[in-house]
Amino acid sequence: MLVLRLLNVVAPAYFLCISLVTFVLQIFLFIPSMFRDPSTTPLFSPALLHGALFLFLSANALGNYILVIQSSPEELGKGLNLGEGAEMVADWLDGSRSSGSALPSTHYCRLCARVTQRHDHHCFFTGNCIGSRNMRNFIMFCLYTSLACLDSLVAGMAYISASLSMSFANPLAFLTLLPHSISQFFSGALLSSEMFVILMLYLWLGIGLACAGFCCHQLLLILRGQTRYQVRKGMVVKTRPWRENLREVFGKRWLLGLLIPMLNVGSDCRRQKVK
Repeated sequence: MLVLRLLNVVAPAYFLCISLVTFVLQIFLFIPSMFRDPSTTPLFSPALLHGALFLFLSANALGNYILVIQSSPEELGKGLNLGEGAEMVADWLDGSRSSGSALPSTHYCRLCARVTQRHDHHCFFTGNCIGSRNMRNFIMFCLYTSLACLDSLVAGMAYISASLSMSFANPLAFLTLLPHSISQFFSGALLSSEMFVILMLYLWLGIGLACAGFCCHQLLLILRGQTRYQVRKGMVVKTRPWRENLREVFGKRWLLGLLIPMLNVGSDCRRQKVK
């Protein structure tokens, strides 16, 4: 438990550090290197379009990240009839549910020491539990983080290609880039800044693929009307149309939430059931 609590503090700091490094590299290194002559740069140049795209992806990723943290599981559990006193806490710590729980997937998290409705899992990178209220923001956070990492990967490859005069037309060039760069770095033929960018390329690739895979997995569970907690506990879920499952998570204004970070306001069906 001590290791998990430490990870719950270190993981968000690690994510924010990686985000800051990515932002600095993009703004002060990758994007300026795309400008050949700033005085003759057209309004809709590839460099400006890339910068606008990166800022849009970063703003959405950071905005949804903040909304995931702000949608506290404690607020999700205020309307539950969980009983009173130490008996209620003991029941949750033992893994049992109170008879007055509003939902069968309501869960008490030992790390958060809070109760979450429609609990899915505990995310260490946000230091918060993912439930009915912040599920949509969490999926948007994973989606835009994946896109921002892949965007940084492409920009970084373009920078390395121009700096080292190499081509990535051959797919094996990226796979052999790291071992060759390490040997060149220790031989003094490669700058430390270029070596750092190369290491970040593989980090962006790993984070981007991980977030994309996790996002697809969450969408598959939503289409089936399930959560990871329900699958892990073997709970039987009533079959519903996939459109209704999507509407419950993303709401009626799903397109607006896809473009702008906003709180989840689409769980009207679930709110009516809780009432």
